[in-house]
Parts: sequence; C-alpha cells; structure tokens
Amino acid sequence: MASTSLSWTSSSILQNHSFIKKMNTDNNTTSILTVVAQKKAKKTRKVILKDDFTALGKKGQLMDVKAGFYRNYLFPMGMAQIVTPSLLKEMKTEDERIEAEKKRVKEEAQQLAMIFETVGAFKVKRKGGKGKQIFGSVTAQDLVDIIKAQLQRDVDKRIVSLPEIRETGEYIAELKLHPEVTARVRLTVFAN
Repeated sequence: MASTSLSWTSSSILQNHSFIKKMNTDNNTTSILTVVAQKKAKKTRKVILKDDFTALGKKGQLMDVKAGFYRNYLFPMGMAQIVTPSLLKEMKTEDERIEAEKKRVKEEAQQLAMIFETVGAFKVKRKGGKGKQIFGSVTAQDLVDIIKAQLQRDVDKRIVSLPEIRETGEYIAELKLHPEVTARVRLTVFAN
C-alpha cells in the first residue's frame, strides 16, 4: 500500500493567505495548513419584552434569554424583540415621555391639594337626633357631592378616606389624589 500525501502547494489561492506557512527543510518546501478555530456561537440574546411575562418580567424590560427560547417561543408568540440601537433610543425617549407625564400629573395633584386645603371647611347638614348624634352617617359620596357643588371639581369617591361620622362636629377627611400627594379637607357636620 503506497502512502499518498496531499499537496497544497499547487493551489495558488491557499498560498496567498496567512493561514498557510511554508517550511524550508533541505531543498524541500512543505506547507503546513493551520486551522483557525471559530468562536463559540452566542447562546443568549438581549431582548425587550413586548408583554408582561410572569416568568421573565414586565413589558419594556431588557432581558438576556437563551437563543433557543427566543427563537422557539418568544419571537413566534410576539412577546419579545431583539435589542437594536434604534430600539434602545426609542425606549429612552418613551421613558422620558412617561417620566414627564408622571411629573405633570403629580404637579396637577399638588395644585388640586392646595385648592382643597385653602377652601376651609365643607359644611354637611344632617337630621339631628339625641344630643350630638345624627340620623345616618356622612359617607364619602356625600363629601364628593359637596365638593362638586362648591368647587365644580369631579372627585372619585374611592380616593376619599373618612372617619366614621355619626355625630355633629368637625372632622378631617383625606383625599388621596396621587400616590405621593394627599389633601386634608376639614368637614363640619351639624344638625338641622
């Protein structure tokens, strides 16, 4: 059996590249082909979630997920998108817009709180009973109706926090206008 060897020296394409080295040994030139290993494939992808996903996170959140999970589940379901520089820029402008909107809403709530606190006491009339007691009680809806009548402002009764009012006197109600802004309103209850 004769030994055969492959000769790469005849190929001019391979000789021009840097991965072939020539060795001179005693009048024979032999070429050695060096194999360059490629990098490992990236196994994770940076994605932005388009929807809330209980196992991963909330909408708009940046996540590192496995490539197969993205390719086989998130992408076909339309739940995520691969991060691109333009998408990051778009997200940044959207975040700035949301922050500006939150700031505007908070300032609006602070102005409304200032109006409520400078008005003075709201007066509530109820049918009187024995001593200081009144028939029935004063509810959050009663306060909302009084505010609408006096200030022409619509207030949701769910933001009103009242103590239990079953007697005449002066009480303080709290209006939670914003998670960070609460207005204190004086309420005077008297009998007819």
